[in-house]
Amino acid sequence: MKRFWKDVAIDADRVVTLDGKPVRTPGRRPLALPTAALAEAVADEWRSVGETIDPRTMPLTGLANAATDPIANDPTQFAARLAAYGESDLLCYRADGPPLLVERQAAAWDPLLDWARRRYDVTFAVTAGVMHVAQPDATIARLHEAVAAYDDFRLAGLSPVVTLTGSLVIGLALIEGRLDADAAWAAAGLDEDWSIEMWGEDWQAAELRELKRQEFARGVAFLGML
Repeated sequence: MKRFWKDVAIDADRVVTLDGKPVRTPGRRPLALPTAALAEAVADEWRSVGETIDPRTMPLTGLANAATDPIANDPTQFAARLAAYGESDLLCYRADGPPLLVERQAAAWDPLLDWARRRYDVTFAVTAGVMHVAQPDATIARLHEAVAAYDDFRLAGLSPVVTLTGSLVIGLALIEGRLDADAAWAAAGLDEDWSIEMWGEDWQAAELRELKRQEFARGVAFLGML
């Protein structure tokens, strides 16, 4: 779609408008934002559009659309899919060697699991290797409750953090303020950093990793404006 508007503004309900008309989501709902900071950031994405709209350059709008349409339509189901990452959380699957990698994982990941145990009154089954280990039913239920307590917009922002890191615990630690963005990304990338340290990294893998990092950062930024 080509750009058809001149003026981008925000109305009293924090709806982004184009020449006085509300931006609408794919579900045809007005794009109303929960905070002034997020409304301004989304409006800036629309101000930055060139001759044609490219959704790839409008990630905050995309997350806001997700919060307003599919998540708002069924927040319970969306929260359940996100909470399911706790059933096979990255932090619960450890290397059985070499010793230095085992030590690094323990140093970075054990404090996060300890925090989650205290914060949510749960226990975790931790294993060495990649074979699935079942988490206690009470843990899964409690983590689902924690995720389901977030509103639609926080669920939208939390989604890329959890899916890109493969860790619900990292996502919860970040949204709860236990971790900052750099520490969360470093914890999630520990194994990959180890592999690069040992054997190097090819340019395609580096490019893909950077794209993921940028998407992760956009999710964090979205959460930071709520």
